[in-house]
Amino acid sequence: MAAGRGRDDAGTAPRILDAAERLVQVRGFNGFSYADIAAELQITKAALHYHFASKAALGEALIARYAGRFMGALAGLDTADGTVRAKLDAYAGLYLQVLRNRSMCLCGMLAAEYQTLPQPMQDAVIRFFDQNESWLESVLEQGRADGSLHFAGSARDIARMIVGGLEGAMLVARPYGDIARFQVAAANLLAGLTPAAGEPARTR
Repeated sequence: MAAGRGRDDAGTAPRILDAAERLVQVRGFNGFSYADIAAELQITKAALHYHFASKAALGEALIARYAGRFMGALAGLDTADGTVRAKLDAYAGLYLQVLRNRSMCLCGMLAAEYQTLPQPMQDAVIRFFDQNESWLESVLEQGRADGSLHFAGSARDIARMIVGGLEGAMLVARPYGDIARFQVAAANLLAGLTPAAGEPARTR
């Protein structure tokens, strides 16, 4: 009996996180309660508190899991045999896949509610975007060094522009229900980093 309960407990936490993530991506963090999760999963609120003592603790766990998956995807892009532009296209593709699942970037949704979040969650949201910008900055520097990309200003500024542009394109595409709208915006955003046909590649 004890062993069976342990297995059930181990499986409940991921189910709670899955349900909470869906709710955040649709309603926002402040748009759902423990009662909503309990009703969806048909468990008691006491069971929720057993795994996540507070909604803030649940939020921190959500960000940690989401960021871990996202950083894992970026690590996969680093090990793939592809060009710098292919990496940037694949990066935009991560956002596109979220839209195809009729969701929004978890941390993008949380950023919209930033001022109302507990401090640990605020810190985790910033850390997520910092990690994304650092990865992009490295890719952009690589592209400038090998001549496959050219851009004015620092790689850090361009990295911030890409993250902001993709998050904004997701947000605007959402009310239209138009994935193509995001795809066009993302393609135009990245196209400006690639030398035009016939234009010599520049390293500065």
